[in-house]
Amino acid sequence: MKHIDIEITAESGLELLTNDEIARLSEDSKDGDHQLFKKCILAVLNSTHITDEISYHNEQLKHFDVEVLQLNKGVKLKIKNAPSTALVDGIMIQGLKEQVFSVLRDIVFLKQELESNARIDFNSSNGCTNAIFHILRNAKALRPGYDPNMVVCWGGHAIPEFEYQYSKEVGYRLGLRGFDIITGCGIGAMKGPMKGALIGHSKQRINNGRYIGITEPGIIAAESPNPIVNELIIMPDIEKRLEAFVRLGHCFVVFPGGVGTAEEILYILGILLHPDNKDTPFPLIFTGPKASAPYFERIDRFIGDTLGAEAQSKYQIIIDDPVGVAKAVQKGVADVREYRKKVHDAYHFNWQLKILWGFQEEFIPTHENMRQLNLSKDQPTHLLAANLRKAFSGIVSGNVKEKGIREVAKHGPYEIQGDSHIMEQMDALLEAFVIQKRMKLNAKDYVPCYKVVNTTKDRKPEVVK
Repeated sequence: MKHIDIEITAESGLELLTNDEIARLSEDSKDGDHQLFKKCILAVLNSTHITDEISYHNEQLKHFDVEVLQLNKGVKLKIKNAPSTALVDGIMIQGLKEQVFSVLRDIVFLKQELESNARIDFNSSNGCTNAIFHILRNAKALRPGYDPNMVVCWGGHAIPEFEYQYSKEVGYRLGLRGFDIITGCGIGAMKGPMKGALIGHSKQRINNGRYIGITEPGIIAAESPNPIVNELIIMPDIEKRLEAFVRLGHCFVVFPGGVGTAEEILYILGILLHPDNKDTPFPLIFTGPKASAPYFERIDRFIGDTLGAEAQSKYQIIIDDPVGVAKAVQKGVADVREYRKKVHDAYHFNWQLKILWGFQEEFIPTHENMRQLNLSKDQPTHLLAANLRKAFSGIVSGNVKEKGIREVAKHGPYEIQGDSHIMEQMDALLEAFVIQKRMKLNAKDYVPCYKVVNTTKDRKPEVVK
């Protein structure tokens, strides 16, 4: 692949900064976050290259650099060795250019904003939600005065072509009905719904469709934003990313995926199982083509065996029926609108939903933290869901995130231990993901970054076979 040096000028907000703000922006881009800044921009520019191998990006990173230049009329970025696939006739693709400046906004400029705002507090539950609101507002993602129409689509990046096509068809049916799409911004079941909705919007002459991609620094290189994303938002960590989804979205559609999708499912179920959220309408739909029915049977069985029937009552499963999914979304969003209207909650941000600190605090998947997770039934069900979510989050880290990969390479696989029954169910689910090649894109060479340990109070741990 050829690499090219290029300079690009900021648009959409950053051109309105004062000279002092630009000077600080330039200086801050050179501090300890500079490497992170470079990695995220390189990930955006690599969006046409499909891979989840960190080594690919790290090799390019050795020769890649970005410099923030101060101009009286705004901000300019000087990019060294940009991938040529990000340019057409020597000019950067407009969508990628917008995403690059979203990185500048969320990684560098937002840091200034958060540090200078005494009201921002990531160390308390209410403070965390307020900070997420601030980040989304700063990204202009919050738009008061519009009826609910945001559909969050979750699913895996490492999926077969027929599942991708199905997610695209569902997105198309949603687009025809005027719904906008939020995903994790990567490929696979994140790109499919956006691409389908784009076609649906075009047919309905909707020219202001929103395709919001929400990511976080640890995962952006492994799941580069797909080119359809027209609003890229980079949250500080996975927990803030997940809360941003549930605060912004009005309905959730889950396609087949791997451990990352299981993490998202457990996160939302843990929140919905909290007593304070019992009566809150929250449409949650699992869907896939006919050939993927066994996947959802396995997920449903795992949820029933670990979290129980109440958790299973929080979602519906629709197989091989994109139109049925779109109509269920319509009904669900209508219910959300009526409820928000009744309780005087905002349409653009779900303040009403109760989210505990255990779902908000950043979980760092060290070997010790993974071993210490309470994966037993001697706790409220919503807290068990929160801890199971952390276990899956650790596996995601070991699979595709740079820190997690280094941790596993240094200390060996993560050990996950807990009640015998829960561990057996978890081991079966993870083994199914491996067999179905849902762990990574390069599935044939996949080496598990974890081992499931079966424990009881009366005997030493033993590895589940």
